Amino acid sequence: MEILKVENLTKIYGKDTTKVVALDDVSFSVEKGEFVAIVGASGSGKSTLLHIIGGVDRPTSGKVFIDGQDIFKFNDDKLAIFRRRQVGLIYQFYNLIPILNVEENITLPLSLDNRIVDKETLNNMLKLLGLENRKKHLPNELSGGQQQRTSIGRALITNPTIILADEPTGNLDSKSSDEIVALLKKSNKELKQTIIMITHNMEIAKEADRIIKIEDGKIVKGV
Repeated sequence: MEILKVENLTKIYGKDTTKVVALDDVSFSVEKGEFVAIVGASGSGKSTLLHIIGGVDRPTSGKVFIDGQDIFKFNDDKLAIFRRRQVGLIYQFYNLIPILNVEENITLPLSLDNRIVDKETLNNMLKLLGLENRKKHLPNELSGGQQQRTSIGRALITNPTIILADEPTGNLDSKSSDEIVALLKKSNKELKQTIIMITHNMEIAKEADRIIKIEDGKIVKGV
């Protein structure tokens, strides 16, 4: 079952002499439950692509369908709600709220949506993340790997349609990187999460089911 469809996606910044084509007519699809890595050098357009797929940015032209819905037909408010409920975002620098503890950071998307936190679901999530003994700790009391695991929990807690991970190991040492990739694979296999991961590290990309390579805003391999 196709869960993501990207059609003729183009993103242009500036104009005339300052014109930059960040994405150039990109098209591909992802099946439900697939783990896809998108690789490319710095400036290749991979992060721009991820942000547009997640509805964080809008394209100059083209369409993105998530679970059959054309997300750019939504106005900004509806798109924000869709993103919060259906898209789990994992960032390189965690983006945790410093005054909230692990438990509160993980459940933040539910709180923002005025949804009740199911304690069993939360406890199972903390166990999956290996954070049972850190749930009351603030971000500055955690290692980098623990902070990233917390951000993964925040992305998973709503059981979103798709998980988008932007260089999730880029700020971590090799041991923590291995743990994060293992956790993403586990959530993909055990929770059946569809995951799209941006990385410049080919060794990490090889852990995915499929690799898409992007250069100068164009897909050159893997579709």
